[in-house]
Amino acid sequence: MNTETFSRYDTAEYLKSEEQIAAYLEAIMDEGGDDPAVLAHALGVVARARNMSQLARDTGLTREGLYKALSGEGNPSLATVMKVAHALGLRISFRPA
Repeated sequence: MNTETFSRYDTAEYLKSEEQIAAYLEAIMDEGGDDPAVLAHALGVVARARNMSQLARDTGLTREGLYKALSGEGNPSLATVMKVAHALGLRISFRPA
């Protein structure tokens, strides 16, 4: 009997360029609706793609705190989201719906 094994899919492994990260976050914003947990989780994915430990140093937050806040289960403040975006070299912008 043949058994197949599958590895766990992790979006962070596929976010290699600034363009891919921007496209991913745009898609999340378009598809995620108004759920802030979706955005928090997406920022966590980008943070893992970029190096969570370095991000913790850049933001002045703990690595564990970042994992919790950006897990989709956490509830990060807007200040935390802004710090993370800035440290990732991202800018939050608004456009007409």
